Amino acid sequence: MGGGVSSLSKICVVGAPTPSQKKEGIDVEYTFVQVGIRDSSIDYSGNCGNLSSMIGVFAVDQNICTPSVSGTHATVRSFNTNTQKVIDTTFPISSESSRAQLENPETTIAGVPGEASTIVLEFVNPAGARTGQLLPTGSPQDHLTILPSKGGEERTVRCSCVDVANPTVFVNYADLAEFLPIADYIDGRATAVGETLERIRQSAAVKMGLDPSTQAQPKIAILRDPYTDDDRAQQVDIVIHALSMGVLHKAVPMTVGLCAGVASNIQGSLAWEICQKSNGKKTGMIRLRHPGGVVDVGAEFSEDGHVTSAKVVRTGRRLMEGAVWW
Repeated sequence: MGGGVSSLSKICVVGAPTPSQKKEGIDVEYTFVQVGIRDSSIDYSGNCGNLSSMIGVFAVDQNICTPSVSGTHATVRSFNTNTQKVIDTTFPISSESSRAQLENPETTIAGVPGEASTIVLEFVNPAGARTGQLLPTGSPQDHLTILPSKGGEERTVRCSCVDVANPTVFVNYADLAEFLPIADYIDGRATAVGETLERIRQSAAVKMGLDPSTQAQPKIAILRDPYTDDDRAQQVDIVIHALSMGVLHKAVPMTVGLCAGVASNIQGSLAWEICQKSNGKKTGMIRLRHPGGVVDVGAEFSEDGHVTSAKVVRTGRRLMEGAVWW
């Protein structure tokens, strides 16, 4: 709340499912809201992966639903109204209080101090979250013609438009470096690169059938081959820099990370090309390095190529309870 960055300007409105949803096994429904950081705009077009991982915990602790319990773990099935998608979260639960148990020293997350309980976040049938299609343009790779923000000749830029968890436009670092000071931009130096990336994002949005003026959707992310000794030591598959609401993200939006995980399994996509060069992986989990550390994301496909799930491990804790005045 009030941090001046997109990752701290978010709301989830959580409630009980409708009778028809309950018959389908839904435990809770929620609506995600992205609040503008430059103005008072409200955007309902997408979803947030990190906040999605806490919906089940919140619903159990607030007695909104009764989870399915297996041994020491509970699973809550939520329905996201923004994307009309189902999401499962599985987490430890106390047998005494029936509340989520979030302080077990089980796993660590980049950028978060200490160890905490494992929360498995699984997006069920996640493709087509906004457009209804895994590949909204019908191709794993497209070419956009754009005019750089500082003028000059038109440029053709490769991109992959993929819609999983949130629609995302992926571009290649090496391609951009041919005509943009992309390294300076990522290092935080003043450049006009952000304006050019917004032109790319808007052009891709049109191709995807989305409103180019909606800043929250689609997202845009820059993909790069692993290039440091540390990348190789940690077996990184892809280096990623994502933007949210026009600003470089300090880590990676989890929905974008999940989308990249699925994209790496789509032959011909930019993510797939990088993975083939890095270690030849074709299916399963991949490791992303983002500005805050590394994260493993995975995808499962049916025999006919349908994306059945995308999953990632998260942690979380209750920070406060009270009233917000505006």
